[in-house]
Amino acid sequence: MKKIIFMLVLIIGISVPIGAFWYYYTQFQYNISTLVDYKPSVSSRIYDKNGDKIANVFYKKHRFYASFEEIPPQIIEALLAIEDTEFFEHPGVNVNAIFRAVAKDIKAGKMVEGASTITQQLVKNRLLTREKKLSRKMKEVIYALKIEQALTKEQILERYFNEIYFGHGYYGIKTAADGYFHKEMNDLTLKEMAILVGLPKAPSTYAPTKNYDISMGRANRVIGRMYTLGWLDDKTYQDALAENPKVYDDTLTQNIAPYIVDEVIRLVQKEGIDDIRTGGYEIYTTIDMRLQEAAEVSLKSAYDASIKRIEAYNKNARLSNAFDLNASTLNGAIVSVESKTGNILALVGGVDYDKSSFNRATQSKRQPGSSFKPFIYQVAIDLGYSGATELVDIAKTYTYFKDGEEQVWQPKNYHKSYQGITSLRDALVKSNNLATINLVNDIGLGTLLRQLKKFGMTNLPKDLSISLGTMSFSPVEFAEYYTSFANAGEQVKVRLINRIEKNNTLVYEAQSSTRTITTPAQAYIMTSILQDVIARGTGSQAKVNGIELAGKTGTTNNNIDGWFVGYSPSVETIVWFGNDDNTPMYKQETGGIIAAPAFAMYYEKLLKLYPQIERSFQIPEGIIEVDIGGKKEYFSDTSKPPRADTVSEPQEELIF
Repeated sequence: MKKIIFMLVLIIGISVPIGAFWYYYTQFQYNISTLVDYKPSVSSRIYDKNGDKIANVFYKKHRFYASFEEIPPQIIEALLAIEDTEFFEHPGVNVNAIFRAVAKDIKAGKMVEGASTITQQLVKNRLLTREKKLSRKMKEVIYALKIEQALTKEQILERYFNEIYFGHGYYGIKTAADGYFHKEMNDLTLKEMAILVGLPKAPSTYAPTKNYDISMGRANRVIGRMYTLGWLDDKTYQDALAENPKVYDDTLTQNIAPYIVDEVIRLVQKEGIDDIRTGGYEIYTTIDMRLQEAAEVSLKSAYDASIKRIEAYNKNARLSNAFDLNASTLNGAIVSVESKTGNILALVGGVDYDKSSFNRATQSKRQPGSSFKPFIYQVAIDLGYSGATELVDIAKTYTYFKDGEEQVWQPKNYHKSYQGITSLRDALVKSNNLATINLVNDIGLGTLLRQLKKFGMTNLPKDLSISLGTMSFSPVEFAEYYTSFANAGEQVKVRLINRIEKNNTLVYEAQSSTRTITTPAQAYIMTSILQDVIARGTGSQAKVNGIELAGKTGTTNNNIDGWFVGYSPSVETIVWFGNDDNTPMYKQETGGIIAAPAFAMYYEKLLKLYPQIERSFQIPEGIIEVDIGGKKEYFSDTSKPPRADTVSEPQEELIF
């Protein structure tokens, strides 16, 4: 009787699982296409010009894809040692492991060992929910068998290593290697590999950023298992056990330059690449992160100095019951460009990204004020004027009609005085508005507007207000126009992205674009004048010892905008400050006071970072040096030296 009962139990024990298996196999659809045609979302990476990572860009899941060939063999050995030693022998389900696990579970009276293969773990993560039911386990087995029939073992491992979650928001082992250790997989130590392959069993518990000691214990078990299997020698085993790797606890994006990242995403999407967050692109920018950090510090330093001046004013204002100044909307931007290539080396869109992600370097259009004057003066120089040409700097009253009504315009110099007769050089050095307006009158507004077209500028005012820079540019636009001076008369299209790759294939490469504005000799005449702006004019606070610099201040009406725009022999830099709501800044905040110090600090840092940088402007062919009154003046075949007998008397020039 006992024998019959045993046989019945045995038959039932065998037939029930077989019947259940057959039922689930025939009654349900098993779509494995998402694993066979495996195309997960993949994070993109943004790099600076030196190949150093700026940020990871992704949507929901952060993952870097690793082909099977990229995965070091020792990582595979470590995984098989701890998870599925017979992986290459079984068909997706390890029957021997199941019986061993059942025996141990019965002996212990509880679940102490699982028997899931790597294939089953992959199925569980990609194709099934985590519900603990017999039906789900049956489906898992069937899926695993079907996957093994459709894919090679190597393909299964590749999908496993890219699909599995490794904690801390990292999907895939390549992502985890980068996140936890800042390494490529080939650079991992054995202990680091063991940490990673030990994570999928319980990513939160074993995460080295949360539970370092527990994570090391799990890694040591992986190493011990490899040693037991004879896959490690004694020395490798002991060295690996003793190692305590450094672990990084970073944000997933590792974003160290958010203004850059935002702008890169905008530009990439403008190029028609819509899947930047999921397509696995490698984006190489022109940014130099060392200079980016220098620009950020310089901008913040000038901002803090302005805030202190405002606070000092407010302190005194309260004593006299005057109104406080509101500094809450004060902000700034810096753009720095390699003059010959147009490569943007640094781009800072504000003093604090966490408070405002609005990128003032690229998205804000502001009036340049007097920093626009060099374009007018370059037109004059190209028409034959020189630094020694005499200009009339006196006040005039202009009348014009607007909406049928007569209007009166009485422009003044910023310093509320006038020179009478002044040289073109001194007029620009001292930023005299009246001399500039009279120069525009002399050139002719129509001629000026036609000549300015060569710079590529649009929407310029068609009246004399153009003399005072009343148009609007973003700092990055202005940087491109200013390369006309900084690059010896050749304007260069500025760029932030050098190239984009996907799966080691080039999908985008920036093309250089230039336009000839003037000759090197004519451009040098302007550079020599802009050097004087810093040496003895409104830009004196931009001066830096050890390097020649040229530049121009800009301050708009009521101190709404403050600019300093300048360049060294190889690097051009734009600094802007203003209130985001277009209200006036503190009355002391001119371009020379608020923006020039940021410019100077940036170049001081640049010299420390790159002491070999070119420091002196080279005088091009065609330049004629003439001593006038003990001072050097520069001329050319176009801008000819004055004849000795043409010196005029100032009082005669002032009689109309």
